[in-house]
Amino acid sequence: MKIVFISDIHGMPGTLEKVLKHADALHADRMVLLGDILYHGPRNGVPNQYDPVKVAELLNERKEQILAVRGNCDAEVDQMMLNFPIMADYAELICDDRRFFLTHGHLWNERNLPDIPAGSVLAHGHTHIAVLKPLASGITLFNPGSVSLPKNTVIRSFGFFDGESLSIRNIEDSSIVSF
Repeated sequence: MKIVFISDIHGMPGTLEKVLKHADALHADRMVLLGDILYHGPRNGVPNQYDPVKVAELLNERKEQILAVRGNCDAEVDQMMLNFPIMADYAELICDDRRFFLTHGHLWNERNLPDIPAGSVLAHGHTHIAVLKPLASGITLFNPGSVSLPKNTVIRSFGFFDGESLSIRNIEDSSIVSF
């Protein structure tokens, strides 16, 4: 199974559309949304081309592919616009013998690890900083970064699991971002 990981869209359809095109080109079976889907949040200011209604339309067209978790900027009013559930604080996905713990990152993260076994992947967003690294606990920390408002870099990014390995990719050309 191939999975695209998207985090921190914050209501920007232009960047989401780029990732959706890459998801199609990569033949992704699933899309995991790691929170902060529609609202930009009070600390971020209003992004250019902010259009949460358009983001909802784009995602609702792919609702069968989506598994989503709630971000700290997601609320019940956002759920009313989306035709797939987003209000869970976490979800778990087992794919090809790989276990993913999916969360936004404001509750569980590198400093507050969930109770998951070694070999699992802790996938979260929230920081807007892309990370892919093993932890001493045997857990892989995976943050695909933000497709809309990256921090500590100018690269907007998304994540991809090809059935064997994880990567972080640039939304401009889907190239793998190295650290």
